[in-house]
Amino acid sequence: MTVLKSRIDTGADEFIANVEAMNAKLADLDVEFRTVLVGGGEKYVERHRKRGKMTARERIELLVDEDSPFLELCALAAHGSQFTVGASVVVGIGVVHGVECMLVANDPTVKGGTSNPWTLRKILRANDIALANRLPVISLVESGGADLPTQKEVFVPGGRLFRDLTRLSAAGIPTIALVFGNSTAGGAYVPGMSDHVVMIKDQSKVFLGGPPLVKMATGEVSDDEELGGAEMHARVSGLSDYLAADEQDALRIGRRIVARLNWRKRGPEPVAVAEPLYDAEDLLGIVPCDLKIPFDPREVIARLVDGSDFDEFKPDYGSSLCTGWATVHGYPVGILANAQGVLFSQEAQKATQFIQLANRSDTPLLFLHNTTGYMVGKEYEQGGIIKHGAMMINAVSNSTVPHISILMGASYGAGHYGMCGRAYDPRFLFAWPSAKSAVMGAQQLAGVISIVSRAATEARGGVVDEEADAGMRAMIEAQIEIESVPTFLSGMLYDDGVIDPRDTRTILGQTLSAIATAPIEGTSNFGVFRM
Repeated sequence: MTVLKSRIDTGADEFIANVEAMNAKLADLDVEFRTVLVGGGEKYVERHRKRGKMTARERIELLVDEDSPFLELCALAAHGSQFTVGASVVVGIGVVHGVECMLVANDPTVKGGTSNPWTLRKILRANDIALANRLPVISLVESGGADLPTQKEVFVPGGRLFRDLTRLSAAGIPTIALVFGNSTAGGAYVPGMSDHVVMIKDQSKVFLGGPPLVKMATGEVSDDEELGGAEMHARVSGLSDYLAADEQDALRIGRRIVARLNWRKRGPEPVAVAEPLYDAEDLLGIVPCDLKIPFDPREVIARLVDGSDFDEFKPDYGSSLCTGWATVHGYPVGILANAQGVLFSQEAQKATQFIQLANRSDTPLLFLHNTTGYMVGKEYEQGGIIKHGAMMINAVSNSTVPHISILMGASYGAGHYGMCGRAYDPRFLFAWPSAKSAVMGAQQLAGVISIVSRAATEARGGVVDEEADAGMRAMIEAQIEIESVPTFLSGMLYDDGVIDPRDTRTILGQTLSAIATAPIEGTSNFGVFRM
């Protein structure tokens, strides 16, 4: 039998303490999410509704199939910055007429839906996901264009947004724009470069320059409707393909467009699904409060995979990395999960072979992170840890099957790279509230800086000020702690969302289903493996 047997004692003091710590983190996270849900704040939401308009989230709710899930992505974008958390746009994967689509909805309650640097990065991330996974893109447009005070950070890289729309279209991936209000200046090119465009009578306004700019530039006097009204674009310019009576009608037309796409998935069909044998609630207590304490990732796997059925690969070799085969919601996956934190040469070699095998069988890979990185020290350097770690990173870099990464605990140093961190383009990357990611742990980093500083002082013939050194270490530790937590990293768009561990299996099912919209093809073409 390959069914995993759980050995967790849910009544143990350690487990209960872990659950309490995780629940505290989830409560803090809930506060952050509630901030995102109110958009620009009650005042601006109320003003928006008085104009007879729906919010971005209400539009999404009416667009997607009834009772279908919406997987919101990058919800905490701009957290920790000067901009509103959420970055004035809502993005995520929703099912429209049975088709998984990437939805991008401007939030006009936040500075008129203008795009700041984080808005741009968030939309570009959504476009990357859509292109990689062959997801039709529906833009729910109501934006005043670029946030002018930050135009220097938006204008130049912002051109990629329009490039992406044309590349999606060229790849045969439909792009649909539903215009709910202003779409001005550069924003006019979103409908201009989309395959299908719906505008709303007396509400949609699309023009490169509004009446004041036109008067300044040409001396011409005109009004909004003449320049860019929905009826003008439907009857004169031809920019609008459909003229809707109101917002509900625009959403109805959008759904009908998707229904007529004749869209088919090109990936594998899921097999029969069996629920895990163990309760997802247990996931709250598996990761220790102190990430220096190891935990068995098989306990996590047993609560994620179908039937808790897991065929482990090389279980007796490189035991601090657990590898094996399973299905999640009927989709086959290869899993790499850190068991004891540190990656040694055997673990790196094992991972390399496993990644090659997954590519031969066209099997997506799931990386479950809890690593402090590759092992250091004279014995390990002489044993070839650099070249073995490089083999693993080479394999991850050149693997062409889809990758999904979940940061459960620590994800430090080059171990973050070898386990397919953000820089290695996983199709999706999510973090648990317990996760931390940095070049190394806060204490280690502060200690290294202290050692280097002390050595420099002593080399100059000086005397180390112990009190100042201790203060510096404390300051650095505090800074790294802040910068390594999930909300900070999610704000930087280094993940696609911080998730409740109990939702992990559901989210994996949604992402694997989205991934299966595109063909899944492995490769045998890797870089030179230094032996």
